[in-house]
Amino acid sequence: MRIGILGSGLMGGKLGTIFARAGHEVVFSYARDSEKLAKLAREANARAGTPREAAESVDALLLAVHWSRVDDVLRQAGDVSNKTIVTCSLPMNAENTALVVAHTSSGAEELAKKVPKARVVSAFSTVPSEVFFGVFESGRRSNRPSLVYCGDDSRAKEVAAELIGDARFDPVDAGPLRIARYTEPFALLMAQLAYDEGHGPELSYRFERFS
Repeated sequence: MRIGILGSGLMGGKLGTIFARAGHEVVFSYARDSEKLAKLAREANARAGTPREAAESVDALLLAVHWSRVDDVLRQAGDVSNKTIVTCSLPMNAENTALVVAHTSSGAEELAKKVPKARVVSAFSTVPSEVFFGVFESGRRSNRPSLVYCGDDSRAKEVAAELIGDARFDPVDAGPLRIARYTEPFALLMAQLAYDEGHGPELSYRFERFS
């Protein structure tokens, strides 16, 4: 699969590296430092490029920028019609203290309004970035941590589920894109536990069914 990374910071950098290690063709883009971007791509055995280059002929785009940067990176990416966009960008304020979209909508739904011809899936925001490499490198085939995702397009959700599985999480389909109204606040709960309650950032979750 060819994957373009729009936003190569903590989330995008780690997930893009994992996708490359899982055998996908990855193009990193949109970082503050071009030298660090090139180094990230080199170490991941991937490529660095512009957002427009990252969005060309891709099977999926990962959107991993601060909410304040969404419009800018989409502008630089160009036409994303009919593309699958997996977003882990939470609609946070400038201070990263609160959601600026909540309850009656979600960041994922607002993103879908910005790119109405794209196929948006919300995924990967509900665990801290610090846990990604640990989960991937554990090599677990059973009892994997869960990771919820939601979206309105079945084909896009299949792509997201595959990427979640490649990252060694158990994909949990939470339903349509409007369910991001619940998963995005849940991501803040995870952040509270990871960063403010002394549990440490290498934190994940798992759902189990009991019959």
